[in-house]
Amino acid sequence: MEILNSCIELKKIRIYAYHGTVAQERTVGNDYEVSLKVLFDISRAMESDAIKDTVNYADLYDIVKCEMMRPSNLLEHVAGRIVASVRKNFPGITGGELEIVKVKPPIPGDIIGAAVTVTF
Repeated sequence: MEILNSCIELKKIRIYAYHGTVAQERTVGNDYEVSLKVLFDISRAMESDAIKDTVNYADLYDIVKCEMMRPSNLLEHVAGRIVASVRKNFPGITGGELEIVKVKPPIPGDIIGAAVTVTF
């Protein structure tokens, strides 16, 4: 059975990290939420019940966590590293979406977060 429209998602991973263009952001840090969706044909795993036939979401989590722990000036740069690492480690992925939200960014005003979203 071939399932053409299937995905694996990690929703709202909460991470404390040190990204920003202001030195204080890279010293004090901030809360982030990361969501990652990868497109992948899961039909083999549906039949085999074997982890080798799917994308292990624990491995995806490790990639997100590792790249979020490397400080950057821009969330765009962090997003690029996450997408590159996901593609490198899981060549069967046909696309996806990544969102990184900086919770309560250091800008004036009533704002919940600032986000970068990448579709790949």
